[in-house]
Order: sequence, then structure tokens, then C-alpha cells
Amino acid sequence: MTEAVDHYILGHIDEEGELLSALTRDANVNLLRPRMLSGHLQGRLLKMFCRMVRPRCVLEIGTYTGYATLCMAEALEGDAEIHTVEINDEMEDFIRKYLERSPHRDRIRLHIGDAMEVVPALGRMFDVVYIDADKRMYSRYYDLVFDYVPPGGIILADNTLWDGKVVASPLPTDAQTRGILEFNDKVKADTRVEKVMLPLRDGLTIIRKK
Repeated sequence: MTEAVDHYILGHIDEEGELLSALTRDANVNLLRPRMLSGHLQGRLLKMFCRMVRPRCVLEIGTYTGYATLCMAEALEGDAEIHTVEINDEMEDFIRKYLERSPHRDRIRLHIGDAMEVVPALGRMFDVVYIDADKRMYSRYYDLVFDYVPPGGIILADNTLWDGKVVASPLPTDAQTRGILEFNDKVKADTRVEKVMLPLRDGLTIIRKK
């Protein structure tokens, strides 16, 4: 039933387009962890967020294939741009192959390196931040970007249900699950923000800075 509902949903939202479809096929054939792709539904949701917020500047921590990057870039207006940071330099050729084919490529700034070093060096404010990188680092990424987000800005964090491990009994002790648990508790206790968690795919938390 769930698979049928998923299929129905995808059949009743905007199409992802030829470029993203090609990227998805390429990732599933040639990459070890294609499940890490944001995918059709989440990609359209990220685009919609950017449509609604109308950001001047977007930050993405964790580019992976560039799928989410391309989705958010579709929604940008005027001279708005997106900065995306990927620590794995082995992904650069794959990413650039698709960024260069996008009609929105001039809006996208790809940075290969550690976000903890790249983001402060950019010296920018970001109306939307999307975090989808090393789960062990989520709390550090949150602290890193917070002062670069203006009041009313949005921070999105992916994988915050982490395959249901956040409610497993007993709780897993691996570092990535601990990182997600720590992050979720940190955001819950942060009175500077409003927050809601969506059970979309592997969990998506929406955080609005007051």
C-alpha cells in the first residue's frame, strides 16, 4: 500500500524533468549509495520552499550528486544564488557533469572542502540552509550556520528520523545515530527557533529562526 501511495504522489506532483531523471539513473548505476539522493518528492519540496521563501542566497551542506542543488536552483529569482559544499572531492566530476547541463548553472557555486572552513570564508548571510551531510556533525553544522541566517530564515535538516533508529529500543550506539539524536534534542530545546519535523522519506526537519 505504501509503495502504491508513493507512486500515486509522484504521479500527481510536478515532474522532475529530463536532467534530474538522467542524474538519478546515473547515480543508481554508478554510485555506491544512490539512496542518498534527495529524490523526486523531496526535490520538488525543496524547490517549493525556495519558491515561497524567495531567498537571495541559499547554502547547502552536503552536495552529494547535486540533485537537491539543481532543484533549489530552479526556484531562484533575480540575482539569487546557491552555494553548495561537498567534502568528498571524488564526487566533483559527477556533480559538475550535471551542474554544467543545467540552465541554472550560473546561479550555482560549488565548493569542494570542509563546510566548517568554507562557510565562514564565504562571509555571506543565507535565507535558506539545507543540511544533508555527515550526521555526526549535524549539531556543529547547526551552530556554524546559525549566525549566518537572518531572523525569518529557514534551516532544513534531512535524515532526522534516520531509518527509525531514533526510536529504536535499545537506542543504537553508533556515532551517526548519536549525532542525529543530539541534533534533534538540541533543536527541540532551542527557544530561538520554531521547528517541525516531517515524516518525509527519512525525516525532514524545518527550522525557522525567530
